[in-house]
Amino acid sequence: MSAVPTVGVVTGAGRGMGLACADRLVDTVDALLLVDRDEASVTAAAEARSGRGPTVEPFVVDVTDAGGLAGLATRVAELGTLRAVAHAAGVSPTMDDWRGMFLVDLVGTALLAEALRPLATADTALVCFASMAPVLGITGPHDAADTALDEPLADDLLERIREAVGPDIEDPGIAYAWAKRGVQRFVQQEAVRLGPVGARACSVSPGIIDTPQGRQEAESHPFMDVLVQRTPLGRVGRPEELAAVVAFLLSDEARFVTGVDVLVDGGVCAALRGPSVAGA
Repeated sequence: MSAVPTVGVVTGAGRGMGLACADRLVDTVDALLLVDRDEASVTAAAEARSGRGPTVEPFVVDVTDAGGLAGLATRVAELGTLRAVAHAAGVSPTMDDWRGMFLVDLVGTALLAEALRPLATADTALVCFASMAPVLGITGPHDAADTALDEPLADDLLERIREAVGPDIEDPGIAYAWAKRGVQRFVQQEAVRLGPVGARACSVSPGIIDTPQGRQEAESHPFMDVLVQRTPLGRVGRPEELAAVVAFLLSDEARFVTGVDVLVDGGVCAALRGPSVAGA
């Protein structure tokens, strides 16, 4: 009897870090679904990666569309057993308002996980993209805000987070940091939910990465140049470097790693938030 085919899912696969994750995962599963709301880019990405052995299909959906995500889950089940999910889809501060930061980056993450959770098995692993922004931008305890973040599918999420943080939350950059903090906390919850079946969930928090989205943010926020200057490795990251970390977290080599966030930032958080270095 032949083994059930394994299926991988990459969201935000039309470009940038999602596309880099697709390149790393395409040879690790029997079927790979490339997910994006941009039909042209994700179709082109799938076509370029077809013919390498596994089945590669585009799947057009917005991660805030619960009905569309249910369709994604159905397609995964038709293709085989869910093995790996790299959730890179998201928006950054120049792309939407403060509400969009939460609805796409946090609520979308929770909706995707909810849709795929029934398919999880002992070999399933999920990696969600968070950010270094919460590490650099949020300090101190925030019990009320975290309580709101920990219920991302609550109808009153936006009202509760605004009440907890205050009017500053309407700044897209501040909202982005809080939404990504929510993602970091969500994977801790998801790891506990998935653990009984042997499945895993982690997040990665990129620093400044050389992607179209990253360059767009840099053009609007000159302070990002300062962050690059303060990065111990002295440069921006490359998409394939993030994808390598994601591929490890999704692999069997990481089968005892779950519920954690991995910073991939070239050391800038250590430089800005870590202990001082004598003589520096």
